[in-house]
Amino acid sequence: MASERFLQPICVKWRLGGLRWQVFIFLLYISHVVSGQIRYSIPEEMKKGSLIGNVAQDLGLDLKRLRAGRARIVTGESIQYTELQTDKGILVVSERIDREELCGDVTPCSFSFEIILENPMELHRVTVEVLDVNDHAPAFPIQNIPFEISESANVGARFLLESAVDPDVGLNALQNYILTPNDHFILKQHANPDGSKYAEMVLQKPLDREEHPRLSLELIAVDGGNPQRSGTVNIEITVLDANDNAPVFNQSLYRATVMEDAPKGTYITTVNASDADSGSNGQISYYLSKLKGNTVDIFNIDMATGTISVSGQIDYEKDNKYEIRVEAKDQGGLTDSSKVVIEVLDVNDNAPVINVMSFSSPVSEDAPPGTTIAIINVKDADSERNGQITCSINTNLPFKIQSSLSSYYNVISDIGFDRETIPEYNITITGTDSGSPPLSSTRTLHLRISDVNDNAPLFHQRVYSAYVTENNSPGMSIFTVSARDSDWNQNARISYLLEDTQVSGTPVSTYISINSETGVLHAVRSFDYEQIKQFTVVVKAQDGGSPPLSSNVSVNIFVQDQNDNAPQVLYPVQTSSSLVAEMVPRSADVGYLVTKVVAVDVDSGQNAWLSYKLHKATDRALFEVGSQNGEIRTIRQVTDKDAVKQRLTVVVGDNGQPSRSATVNVNVAVADSFPEVLSEFTDFTHDKEYNDNLTFYLVLALAVVSFLFITCLVVIISVKIYRWRQSRVLYHSNLPVIPYYPPRYADTLGTGTLQHVYNYEVCRTTDSRKSDCKFVRPCSQNVLIMDPSSTGTMQRMQSENNILDEPESPLEQKPPNADWRFTQGQRPGPSGAGGPPEMAMGTGPWPNPPTEAEQLQALMAAANEVSEATATLGPGTMGLSTRYSPQFTLQHVPDYRQNVYIPGSTATLTSNPQQQQQMAAQQQALQAQPSEASAQPEPPKAAQTPASKKKSTKKEKK
Repeated sequence: MASERFLQPICVKWRLGGLRWQVFIFLLYISHVVSGQIRYSIPEEMKKGSLIGNVAQDLGLDLKRLRAGRARIVTGESIQYTELQTDKGILVVSERIDREELCGDVTPCSFSFEIILENPMELHRVTVEVLDVNDHAPAFPIQNIPFEISESANVGARFLLESAVDPDVGLNALQNYILTPNDHFILKQHANPDGSKYAEMVLQKPLDREEHPRLSLELIAVDGGNPQRSGTVNIEITVLDANDNAPVFNQSLYRATVMEDAPKGTYITTVNASDADSGSNGQISYYLSKLKGNTVDIFNIDMATGTISVSGQIDYEKDNKYEIRVEAKDQGGLTDSSKVVIEVLDVNDNAPVINVMSFSSPVSEDAPPGTTIAIINVKDADSERNGQITCSINTNLPFKIQSSLSSYYNVISDIGFDRETIPEYNITITGTDSGSPPLSSTRTLHLRISDVNDNAPLFHQRVYSAYVTENNSPGMSIFTVSARDSDWNQNARISYLLEDTQVSGTPVSTYISINSETGVLHAVRSFDYEQIKQFTVVVKAQDGGSPPLSSNVSVNIFVQDQNDNAPQVLYPVQTSSSLVAEMVPRSADVGYLVTKVVAVDVDSGQNAWLSYKLHKATDRALFEVGSQNGEIRTIRQVTDKDAVKQRLTVVVGDNGQPSRSATVNVNVAVADSFPEVLSEFTDFTHDKEYNDNLTFYLVLALAVVSFLFITCLVVIISVKIYRWRQSRVLYHSNLPVIPYYPPRYADTLGTGTLQHVYNYEVCRTTDSRKSDCKFVRPCSQNVLIMDPSSTGTMQRMQSENNILDEPESPLEQKPPNADWRFTQGQRPGPSGAGGPPEMAMGTGPWPNPPTEAEQLQALMAAANEVSEATATLGPGTMGLSTRYSPQFTLQHVPDYRQNVYIPGSTATLTSNPQQQQQMAAQQQALQAQPSEASAQPEPPKAAQTPASKKKSTKKEKK
């Protein structure tokens, strides 16, 4: 054992709360561990939190040292009655301290514990002496003490009284007995060798059973505490008849020994007493008296023989000596007492107990050799050799054990640690005593080695290769890199980062991202093989140590091609503005090269392998397409029966999965001259545009129809309003109403009225090349019923149903009046045929009907005027329906020109006032000379109009 050097003890005394405190400080330096010893004295039954002493001041320690060293109290298996407050450096009471429960009769009473500090290791022993407080009153085990005393008892006869029990010690223990005053007995007190007191009642005056057969006394036991406490017991004395001699022990003190492992029934000793009386008065019975605690359960005495034996479990570690009193009593009630001292012999029945005072786990793997791992305390409850202990440790471990204080040992490291090699140790400590046979016990410490960041992450490969198909979705997982770190916990927690590199001048972070925890590489964008085929990223694996360690690895990412591009046709060029056609002479032989379809595919590999196929053709038996080269050749001789205009549809497909294709239309002209081709291909462009944009035109047509419908509604409403206003104007004017009768009429009842009303439709377009004028069949035929008796001039019918609003309604029509008719000589125009006399009188049919040329001329004039009037509505196709009826008035033809020709009539109307005056004069002349109108000669036949000439010319051509 290392040399020890003790300093002179320092005694400090002070008073606190009326109590005397003593502190003894011993400083002890042993090996590398600093130790000291302090002793405090405190009264029992102090409240929790009561101050015991200032440990920091008494040991000369700083409060920071207490906190930094993790100062704590180690009591082993015993109860911890104190608590160390490291923030104040004081020792306080943590549990109720009962001196009687802690020590019993042993004085002085104290308990010890150790205070341990770490970094560096310090060990200080603290002993606390518990001072007794008068907290218990003397108490008798029984409430009544019965005595049977013979009246013949001699003066001076002694009667042993039951002793009171006071757990306190010193002045607070039992000090005196007091017997209530009486005429027969006095009290004598005696002290045992252990300091306890007992009392005897001595007869000082003979008893007289006849006078006092029973006596009642009171015994009071008092202690010396302040305040004084006491206990009482009643003594009941029954006076018996004569018994002159009391039993007498042959020894006043008996001594015996017993092994602590003695079984029940083991003989210890025998006590003996004699009585001079005879008969029943001489019969003696033995009793054990004044047994304390659990002694009554350990020993037993035979009442007849006085043999003392073991009746319970003896434990040397609890009590190593017992003192008991034996009482001998005869039948007359006379007694005597003696003391028996039993010493217990120790047996090696307790194995060493190993307590870990301090254990540092985990220990850093870079801890130097000689580091203190644990401080242990080994105790053995046995005595002498049975309590002498030796400690040992596993020989195959890099640790050793050294003794420090008495029963304290230090476990220290012998070599350095490497957590990656051995992450933990199981240290088995064995404590063996020197008994016979020796007993031993073991304690295993599980020591973990904490990690130090001394290993960098390592990748499984130096270079990784990853493949990704183009047109990937952003965020897609591409590849996973993984690294391992031999360290542990935070030092082995790997984070993955991308080194700041560039790909084609762009930061790599715009292409690839990495999950810092899993190492999964994700695509930031969608890759295009045609733009980038391969690039390299550098991944950095960094652990979480301090400082962190890292390593790098390169990942080559290859973009794989995908069939995402359809073939592109370079020739023939497809345009919507012009038409390209290949000419094939009619004399072409079999295999004649018409043209070659040239196409490319920007993909690579199989995705760029192109094949050509003839999809549609005007004549499939005439042409074929080379599947590999796209050459269009004739497969038979061209004949005169083959159409000039040939159209081929060639499909160009690639070899990808799925395959993509493009379609090209090849126009072939089978002809020997260009003019022959030109006339046949005028409509190609229109047909192609029609086929390509059919859906667009359908939607556009729907929109146009909707717009025209709304426009027509607005126009119709406007026309209705306009006609109504014009009708109001004509109603108040003096213009005559000139009816027009179509050529198809029939004489009905000799009134000259028409049978049908004809409606003609004129359609025109803005395209002059495709403009035409066509007559449509009559839209409706209504029969007009005329009044044969009517001979007046036709008047405007004023009713709720306006004639302009309902032109097709059947109306009664009066025959024309002669007042407004012109004579044939006054009629300008080509009609020169004179009518019969009844026509002049206004009762016959209408004069000669106009010719077809005249009708066409009038119709074209009206249509032309309407077309010019509606030209401001914008380009488009306009349909115009002009209805001619017997009620035809001037408002049906807009007044855009000076003169208006009335179809079917030779009259010309003008809007000049002079012409109106001339017409009025002519009407008056007609009324004055009716006969002249009938006598006029027949005018010559009208000449042909320009319209009739044009029509005849067309007939000649046909």
